[in-house]
Amino acid sequence: MQTIKISSKVDEVIWKDLKTLAKEQHRNISDLLTEAIREYIARKRVRVEIRSHLETSIEQNDELLELLSK
Repeated sequence: MQTIKISSKVDEVIWKDLKTLAKEQHRNISDLLTEAIREYIARKRVRVEIRSHLETSIEQNDELLELLSK
């Protein structure tokens, strides 16, 4: 996999925690950041997909929802 170099600002306490975690797990910070970003993206995409399914379900069951609300 091709990698790119990035630059960002992070709260100092979080940075220290990340460095400690990397040391505890015998991993480098880059690996931890890549994993965290991958998980964040996956979590956000799932929410969008769930929201889309919910909206479709509401549209398909609009009449039933109206009857249930009475």
